[in-house]
Amino acid sequence: MVECAWCGESAGEKSVHTAFWELPDGTRGIEITDVPCIKCSACGMYYQEEVIEEIETQLLLVDTKLLPKVISYKELLATPRLLKRNYFKF
Repeated sequence: MVECAWCGESAGEKSVHTAFWELPDGTRGIEITDVPCIKCSACGMYYQEEVIEEIETQLLLVDTKLLPKVISYKELLATPRLLKRNYFKF
């Protein structure tokens, strides 16, 4: 069992889930499949903060115009970046 990052309770089993994400420029949303998650039985939250941050950082650093409507989590993270890192995160 893993502790829920949101509420601190025992969070249940690791799994994968489909997520829907709005692109940073707000032009459209995409479906991300096979996102690692843990569903908390106490608060119902699905994703760990680290996974959310990975997705949001990657979406800031890739050419989102080239992303398909549906992409797997691994494919998204393997997408070539325009920048090496998020220089706005301090």
